Amino acid sequence: MSRLKLFSVLLIFSAVCSSCGTSGESSRAESKSQGTAVPSVQVVKVKSQRLSMKISLPGELQPYEVVAIYPKVTGFVDWIDVDRGSRVRNGQLIIRLVAPELTAQRSEAQAKLQNAEAQRVEAEAKLAADHSTYQRLKAAASTPGVVAGNDLDIAQQAAEADRARVRAALDNVNAAKQSLRSVAEMEGYLQIKAPFDGIVTERNVHPGALVGPTGGAGVVVYMVRIETGSRLRLVVPVPEAYVAGITEGTKVEFTVPAHPDQTFNAPVARIARSVDAKTRTMPVELDVRNPFGRLSPGMFSEVLWPVRRPRATLFVPTSAVARTTERVFVVRIRDGKAEWVDVKTGATSGNLIEVFGSLKQGDEVALRGTDELRPGTQVSPREHLPG
Repeated sequence: MSRLKLFSVLLIFSAVCSSCGTSGESSRAESKSQGTAVPSVQVVKVKSQRLSMKISLPGELQPYEVVAIYPKVTGFVDWIDVDRGSRVRNGQLIIRLVAPELTAQRSEAQAKLQNAEAQRVEAEAKLAADHSTYQRLKAAASTPGVVAGNDLDIAQQAAEADRARVRAALDNVNAAKQSLRSVAEMEGYLQIKAPFDGIVTERNVHPGALVGPTGGAGVVVYMVRIETGSRLRLVVPVPEAYVAGITEGTKVEFTVPAHPDQTFNAPVARIARSVDAKTRTMPVELDVRNPFGRLSPGMFSEVLWPVRRPRATLFVPTSAVARTTERVFVVRIRDGKAEWVDVKTGATSGNLIEVFGSLKQGDEVALRGTDELRPGTQVSPREHLPG
């Protein structure tokens, strides 16, 4: 009986070992099959299109014309008709100065001119007399023995000397006139007029103040500052990456915090054509018309800057670009194998990004770029269907 039980136990143990061996072989075969399976990768095609987008850039409104008015002569402020915020017209008298020294200089110049004129008249009268004497002696000398030859020579030389004195007197008269004209021009500087239509934004003097040009007596700061208000410059520092494709005349929209519900627009008028080495930006000016005065110089604005390329460029989804500490690349799938293609990135438009490298339109790249997908890996491409 015990032998029979032992035999039964041996049979059961053999069956169990056989079952375990079969299960282990099946598991190893399944694992081997899974290790050699080709991974499936979602791919998208490289697109070629013209970049057309808008980015937000800061800008500053500046007056189209601005001038700080300094006195050209030393004097006292006798009258001033403008203050901060005053609107002025071109040629309008805004400040009057008084300078007693100029009045004295004008009187002196007039006296010198009168003296020079008197000397000229005297020289011309003497010339006329001496020339008449010479002519009579010359006529008398035609009769031999009437006039000595030496007397005729003396009369001729006297007339020539008189002509020289007349020329000198005329030069003195002209010099005196120039001196008087100069003083008159200096007196004209006492009448200060607006150089163009604009608004007075600063006033630094009052009646009775002593003012003078830089380096002279009196206040050397400017008396008033005038800016244009009906025409402004909107200066936009455009980053270096976006300067391509800028053309004069392009309409650009912008907003200002003072009028958040209103969008303004102005054409590109002036392009610096030079990138600032410190900020890596290029100043661009828009010509802003401001007939109703809603905008003011000094306002900051938010500019919707149009970014365009002169020709079509390549785009891929932003997720297709992989970045490591050493390189930036996309994973191109060609002939069922993965390969890394180094790229440089440009502007981002929606979920697409510009790429520049050894790619062409229609190339298939992995939708999700990753360094886990090593070059040479055999893959099964599967087209990504958006939606």
